[in-house]
Amino acid sequence: MFRLEKVRYKHILNIEKLEIPERKVVCVFGESGAGKTTLLRLLNHLISSDSGQIFMYNEDITQLDPIQLRRRVVMLPQTPIVFASSIKANLLAAIEFSQKTVPTDEVMQDVLSFVKLAKDLTTQAQKLSGGEKQRMALARVLLLEPDVLLLDEPSAALDEETENIVISKIVEYVKQKNRSLVMVTHSKKVVSDYADYTIELEQGRVKRAGVTACLLEA
Repeated sequence: MFRLEKVRYKHILNIEKLEIPERKVVCVFGESGAGKTTLLRLLNHLISSDSGQIFMYNEDITQLDPIQLRRRVVMLPQTPIVFASSIKANLLAAIEFSQKTVPTDEVMQDVLSFVKLAKDLTTQAQKLSGGEKQRMALARVLLLEPDVLLLDEPSAALDEETENIVISKIVEYVKQKNRSLVMVTHSKKVVSDYADYTIELEQGRVKRAGVTACLLEA
């Protein structure tokens, strides 16, 4: 799916070669400052590398229309944008950007239930807790049905029990829809429980990458 060759970004990333497989749950982990979030931002061209090339399905992403790319490769940041309006308005904001058909209230409510957010669509988003805002933002991303999900610490604001529920739901969604997931996580438990493929970064370089089971056995 993605292939990086001699990619450099400031003093943060220095990746000689990296391949990220499609239709897999890929977990990226490493110490703070290792370049994890920067890697995600490069994959949908939110930022541009200083040198090197990034390919998606053998096409240089710099040659792709950035808006079209970000509709296919959607990133959920660790601190998502939350508008001072209802949950419904927050969900529809992403739909407008993607130019997709507006979903029914029933569909939107179903997605909220899927991510374990027991709130009505009329609830004001600003009244939600940090973890609830994260789940609302995740529901907003799932409504877009992108080819690739880029999630930056999607469970950072969640307690351990809720983390297990939400991550399992994300993985279930990806498997059901035959999509791809690249997820930054601090949790080695999440890596061991859910990742098909793992990338470990250290000081901006790829320390190791491969099928998770093989890496855990090493």
